[in-house]
Amino acid sequence: MPIVITPIFIGLFVIVQVPLTLIVGMRRVQTGIRFFGGDDDVLLRRMRAHGNYTETVPIALLAMGCAEVLGMPSAALWVGGGFLAAGRIAHATEILRSGWGPGRSGGMVLTFLAMLEFGAWSLWRSLFQI
Repeated sequence: MPIVITPIFIGLFVIVQVPLTLIVGMRRVQTGIRFFGGDDDVLLRRMRAHGNYTETVPIALLAMGCAEVLGMPSAALWVGGGFLAAGRIAHATEILRSGWGPGRSGGMVLTFLAMLEFGAWSLWRSLFQI
């Protein structure tokens, strides 16, 4: 039975979502800020790391799953999934550490490359190959 790749990445990204969510809640407890970010820079960076992750990962994984169902080669799925993982790690790390820098922009580039790869494959196969 061939390995199904997308669920591996879904499991990985779901597990990473947990600490990103927890660090926001922990900072809220530390600061007493219940809503929004107050004037706490650490909380704001944690919220953006979590929020950007939450905004990009689900759509990328949906596109990855579609691409896999539509026959994307395994190597391309691994590369795209790797780009997505590296991009999200670089982006979140940079935001949490300093707020802005090459990890943030580079992470978004890797994320967009993965999204474009999966989206373009899904669109092409849906319209012209099946």
